Amino acid sequence: MKKSLLAALTIAATLTSASAETVKVGLIAPFSGPYAIYGKSWQEALDVYRKQHGDAAGGVRIEFVVRDQPDANPGHAKALAQELLVKEKVQYLAGVQFTPDAFAIAPLAQQAKTPFVIFNAATSAIITKSDYILRTSYTLPQVAVPTAVYATGEGAKKIVTMVTDYAPGVDAESSFKRAFAAMGGQVVESIRMPLSTTDFGPYMQRAKAAAPDGIFTFLPGGPPTFAFVKAFQDNGMRDAKIRFFGTGETEEFDLQQLGDQAIGINTTYFYSAAHPSKENDEFKRILAQLHPDATANPLTISGYDGIHAIYAMVAATKGAADGDKAVAAVKGMAWTSPRGAVKIDPVTRDFVQDIYVRRVERDPASKQLVNREIKTYPLQPDYGREGTPLPAK
Repeated sequence: MKKSLLAALTIAATLTSASAETVKVGLIAPFSGPYAIYGKSWQEALDVYRKQHGDAAGGVRIEFVVRDQPDANPGHAKALAQELLVKEKVQYLAGVQFTPDAFAIAPLAQQAKTPFVIFNAATSAIITKSDYILRTSYTLPQVAVPTAVYATGEGAKKIVTMVTDYAPGVDAESSFKRAFAAMGGQVVESIRMPLSTTDFGPYMQRAKAAAPDGIFTFLPGGPPTFAFVKAFQDNGMRDAKIRFFGTGETEEFDLQQLGDQAIGINTTYFYSAAHPSKENDEFKRILAQLHPDATANPLTISGYDGIHAIYAMVAATKGAADGDKAVAAVKGMAWTSPRGAVKIDPVTRDFVQDIYVRRVERDPASKQLVNREIKTYPLQPDYGREGTPLPAK
């Protein structure tokens, strides 16, 4: 089976090795189910990018072929990628929310020498599974380590970690614990919650009983984050003077529903819709023009920058199916994104970017809740790499 698949992928690559008038990109994302916000956000990002830059790069038209992956299912994700490569003859793969799905697709990208641009899946080890993977979202160490540094600077000495029990959650937990311990802090309990959890109250009470200075948390984006923050509010954590040190849990698409109780919650992440820059203002202006009901959020920006990288690779190869040349063309590439300064690491192919501590506030002009940036850790690398120093407080 492996040999026949490799032969099919080789044939597909050969058929498109010459310069093409149209290059196909296979976009795998949740467009249905509880995580459909990912597919919606990435489609909106594509619409904004096309409005700004058209549907061609270097004279070559770019067509996106969409496939729905509603939830984490590695077998299904692999089958979708295989279909896109062999039947649709895509020259690029993109998207993917969940880490297990990215791991399943990585060997196909390697065999076919097909660039695979990850828009979300954030476990740091994914990038090592293929020479053709690059990522425009973030890694868990990239946000967890600055969170530990910030929490220490805020006087937190005892923390309970609360993460979803799958690879990204474990990655976030271990990264936070390592950094927090290095700065003299103590993790008094580590709570891992099943991916299917909808009632976080019992876990919150367990954390409260440990009497920490704060909790550190990571959950996958979407419905779980809203339920988790509500559980923090509803279980008296603030009255117990327990701080919330999160990653992306106050997401813009749920933020207004959290209400005034969310004011003051801190998260450490790579984007806020309130980021002050002309690039972000322009992005939001066009997004509102094309999709009046849309909310700019980190998912949109990850997709937007991923599309930018794909356009750059298509232009560099003039439409030819040359994965090595395509990836080489963007190694070390730097630009100013709506999120701030970014760069594709020339060695790891991960994103190097500013990381922001954000505090939920009510904007006096719009009267809306916003994630206000209160501290910036400039151009942070993937702290999953051995020997990477901690950021300065």
